[in-house]
Amino acid sequence: MNFFEHQDQARRQTRTLVILFILAVIAIVIAVNAAMALVWLWTKGVRMDGPYGYPRGFFVTNTFVTLALIGGGTAIELFNLREGGDAVAKMAGGRLVAPASTVLLERRLQNVVEEMAIASGIACPKVYVLDREDAINAFAAGYNPNEAVLAVTRGTLQRLTRDELQGVIGHEFSHILNGDMRLNMRLIGVLFGIQMIAGFGQHLMDFARYFVPSRSRSRDDKGPSAALVVFVSGAALFAIGYIGVFFGRLIKSAVSRQREYLADASAVQFTRNRDGIGGALRKIGGLSREMELGSRITHPNAEQLSHLFLGAVKPGLVAGLFATHPPIEERLRRLYGRKVELLDAPVQEEAPQQEPMLPDIPFSTAGFAAAQPAVRSAPLSTQKDNGASMASAIAFGHGAGERTALAPQLDSAVRDPHAACAVVYALLLGQDGQRETQMAALNAADARQGALAAYLADAVAAMPKSARLPLLDLAMPALRQLPQPERDEVLAMAARLIAADKRVTLSEFVLQTVLQRRLDPHAGRAVPVRYPTIGALRQETAVLLSLVAHMAAKCNGETAFAAYTRGANMVDLNDAPSDIALLGSERIRAALMAANELAPLAKPVLIRALVATATAGTQDMPVETADLLRAICAAIDVPLPAIVASTYMQHAWAAAS
Repeated sequence: MNFFEHQDQARRQTRTLVILFILAVIAIVIAVNAAMALVWLWTKGVRMDGPYGYPRGFFVTNTFVTLALIGGGTAIELFNLREGGDAVAKMAGGRLVAPASTVLLERRLQNVVEEMAIASGIACPKVYVLDREDAINAFAAGYNPNEAVLAVTRGTLQRLTRDELQGVIGHEFSHILNGDMRLNMRLIGVLFGIQMIAGFGQHLMDFARYFVPSRSRSRDDKGPSAALVVFVSGAALFAIGYIGVFFGRLIKSAVSRQREYLADASAVQFTRNRDGIGGALRKIGGLSREMELGSRITHPNAEQLSHLFLGAVKPGLVAGLFATHPPIEERLRRLYGRKVELLDAPVQEEAPQQEPMLPDIPFSTAGFAAAQPAVRSAPLSTQKDNGASMASAIAFGHGAGERTALAPQLDSAVRDPHAACAVVYALLLGQDGQRETQMAALNAADARQGALAAYLADAVAAMPKSARLPLLDLAMPALRQLPQPERDEVLAMAARLIAADKRVTLSEFVLQTVLQRRLDPHAGRAVPVRYPTIGALRQETAVLLSLVAHMAAKCNGETAFAAYTRGANMVDLNDAPSDIALLGSERIRAALMAANELAPLAKPVLIRALVATATAGTQDMPVETADLLRAICAAIDVPLPAIVASTYMQHAWAAAS
């Protein structure tokens, strides 16, 4: 199953979630009305046989209060999760890892996440560590890839090798890329809402116990005391609340289990190393022999978040109807095709100072693996994690046999929120007169930022072209630490720098498009699906094909019409490409916004048409064309096609200095 099919399945499972939610609500409403009717009869001393009269609006009131509790609980929890992945990580007791952390295990984790992000073409996620959890587990959370976070337990850092850690991160990146996160976030809110009845019942019992006089009675002094009535009502609601727990666990098990198999397979595909995720699962199984469950999470919110994690968080969720994850043995059997031995998972007191890295992840997106040339596999280099060095040793190929490491000043800058702003400005600085105007604007706003941007500009200019957009994605975790008003200032300053020469070059447009999609106030929000097929966006499709066609004409030495025709034939467009002068930035942005609202299975049709437009025959894709397609992919929330990813991953990474 490819990326887009998986996203479409996620949308269908959202419908299943809605149906199960409605069934749970109906069951709870019926149970509450039945329980309150019995309590009413009991308080009035009415026998259980014969006709009974209830107050006017009795059942309507019960139903309204029940629906208000469920709907209100869901709304409140979703509001609490408005920060997306950060809110979930904090719910689990996570600590944000500073991008500039010098702790060796955290540095290694950051390196692995950065490598995977560069390979997949998404913004580098924030990283959290669950410091109090000694077992092996991890999760990804967020509403979309632009604001995703990754969280791992302390045990994951201390018990896994780098290859195994990479397998775990690949598993979680599958959830980020395949649209699982948004469904999981909604599931948290829904489950909280349908379990609100139990919480309300608990509060009623506490209220009756501590605040209602035990001897208070009704006005006719007959029947049980008010305290007893309130307590029994609360106990009934508390018991009924377990209907919500039942449906909650049923929903989680229905949604979660099959996705774990797919994420395991994706982890192997991303890293091309079965022993990565396989070794991690074998250690979870081996650790279960020591601590009951090798993936156990002790935090009070563990069960509420259980469907997010790599492994089951409690022994009761390992097997049976309500299991949130498949058995470890079955997951291993599917990975290896046979039964394999479990592994011990001792804690590494100190991380190895010299541990082999996978410097070049040969990532190939599932959605395009069959349709596009495979990403070239680079041999493992001798690069090491060095605890004494801050540099992540990320490097970018820019020619046959040439390799360039990321400059130390840039490596440090992308990890600091305010220095990362200067990196953005340095990427936009032009030459001569344009730079003078740009520096005047920067110095007027903040002279220190202007000086830092000018200092970093030389290092940026020395980088290969293929490193510019990956560098921007590396800076995203630091930039996303800025409050939204400061992010808005970054976007506004970027717009001023671009407008300094009163024109927008294609490279400036690409950078601004990626920045806008990553840092805009709406970047973390779910995008609705409004267009089921590409046929509903013929004009917008023609605009994007024309844009890529003009770039292909410039880079490939062909006419824009020839390039446009290749892509247009794939989507049944018969018109000619728009003139480059008519493709204003606002028109292109409008087309990208509309394309982002395509259904998951319609997006690959558009992307394949754009790739066909960009490539003439089997030649390598120029960096300028790859950057443009990377920006388009970022704007419509899809992973990079393999041929685009290969432009950035053609060569082995340079050894760390």
